[in-house]
Amino acid sequence: MVSSTLLASLSLGLSALVQGRCDSKKPIVTVKNGTYYGIHNAELNQDFFLGMPFAKEPQRFALAVGLDSAWQGKRPATEYPRHCYGYGTDQIGYEESEDCLYINVIRPAATPQDAKLPVAVWIYGGGLTQGGSADRRYNMSFFVENSVAQGTPIIGVSFNYRLSVFGFLNGKEAEEAGVTNIGFRDQRLALRWINENINAFGGDKDAVTIFGESAGAESVTAQVFAYKGQHDGLFRSAAAQSGFGSMIWRQPGGFNATEAQQATYDTLVQRVPACAQLVGTSASLDCLRALPFRELNQALNYTGNGPGTWVPVLDGDFFVDYPHNQLIRGEFAKVPILIGTNTDEGAGSFGQRRGPNGTGINSDEDMRFALRSVFPPLAANTTGKTIEQLVDEVMYLYPNIQRVGIPSLERWPHVIQEGDEYANRLGLQFRRGASFFGDLWMQYARRRANLAWSTHGIKSYSYRFDVQYRYGGETNYGQVAFVFNNLNGNGYAINPFGGSDAEYIVPAKALSNTMNRAWINFFVSQDPNLDNTTDAAWPAYDAAASGGLGRNIVFDLDGAHSEWDDHRTEGINWFIENALAVFGS
Repeated sequence: MVSSTLLASLSLGLSALVQGRCDSKKPIVTVKNGTYYGIHNAELNQDFFLGMPFAKEPQRFALAVGLDSAWQGKRPATEYPRHCYGYGTDQIGYEESEDCLYINVIRPAATPQDAKLPVAVWIYGGGLTQGGSADRRYNMSFFVENSVAQGTPIIGVSFNYRLSVFGFLNGKEAEEAGVTNIGFRDQRLALRWINENINAFGGDKDAVTIFGESAGAESVTAQVFAYKGQHDGLFRSAAAQSGFGSMIWRQPGGFNATEAQQATYDTLVQRVPACAQLVGTSASLDCLRALPFRELNQALNYTGNGPGTWVPVLDGDFFVDYPHNQLIRGEFAKVPILIGTNTDEGAGSFGQRRGPNGTGINSDEDMRFALRSVFPPLAANTTGKTIEQLVDEVMYLYPNIQRVGIPSLERWPHVIQEGDEYANRLGLQFRRGASFFGDLWMQYARRRANLAWSTHGIKSYSYRFDVQYRYGGETNYGQVAFVFNNLNGNGYAINPFGGSDAEYIVPAKALSNTMNRAWINFFVSQDPNLDNTTDAAWPAYDAAASGGLGRNIVFDLDGAHSEWDDHRTEGINWFIENALAVFGS
């Protein structure tokens, strides 16, 4: 996930071009509402159907509405759609629009309508503030091409959903109008379109897997938890990379942060001269809806809170309870899952500059400061402990011992000492803070989910991605190019598989082939081991048969091997036990 900025990016280019040699042979498909013609890519021998609407043109701060009219003739489906408006570097180079709810389908060429191919549906990440299905890094052609080569062809799908304030407006005005969690509801509508139409492309509506990374992984989680797990057969399995069940924004109160959410909304209204007098009334929402985009965007840039404050909320409809409670009661979609994290999730932006004034963590007091910043004041009421007592517990569970922190000394053998460049850049207790914040943001929720699936007797698989190519270890996002098998680095400023270091590149490409094959196997059979005779077996996560914890598969430059899921057991157990009371998750 690339960090967000406060200014809406300017449109710096056209929609992503369809790469490869295309010919004049136009594939045709007739869906529920009419007929489209797409693009035949002769080089890949694939058919592309791009930029098809799955909803009427959306109205600002309103739920999307499905298509309900038909057309005559053939309409083009030949260009990727514009991004939904967002905030961050993932928007750069792509046109943006509020009219953005479109879907893309890529299939093996000339797939017959009755082929019933499995369907893989990608949901992009970006902190719920940025991203789009046109992003070249997420070209589903990689998956389709490799699936055909291994004899198990699939269809690839991607779509847009609304972001930031446009997708996650909160406050009592939004809740009373029933327009909370709009971005997740966009995703649900796209899944309904797939269910109604994918058979026309040769897909199987009963063999859909949703998958995503970071905020895309949390989007997958949202669909699994939505409506207490009622998913209406829209997907049969789910895969999530770096995120599963921690979609709650970690500001004071978590899902309970109604005061903070209301303050953010009120500040936005106050920043708009035409709406300021309507603060505290339902009419303020209509006023924001009617604004020209430029005026609304200007107000957003000056709220002082940033786009990341527009977050999912517990609304009594899409989300009716906390993930902790739903997991215990089994109120989630009972589908197989493949989930995992990167070893050093907390060594990137999650765990850096957490000390006073944005510095690194250099002392015990700096660490205590960092912990206080994420413990909401009401945790004292919900836990019966003072904030300082909670801080003491974490200080004990996450000691200042570099050999037990992340990145590991094995992977990055530098011991940070007073005065060296890493102490100045990251802080003397960097490894300590990185362990805690990585577990907070990613690791505990992944293990919690695997344990819940095991408890309820549903198959799940867990992985740990452990490839290091920079000092920070393997942090968030690094596995995406590997899973997509994007060996040419399409869409990346620097090709993850480029350069001249053969000791890295050769095994990295081999590992990418292994991971991509495992994901395709899961899409096809809900088992990443299907016909996978040359790689290490990936065990299903079975806590009951192994004394309380299951096994992960580890992906590193030596290939793949399994391990017990027992890293930082005491610390992660603390999170699992305190997730609801402390963080509202």
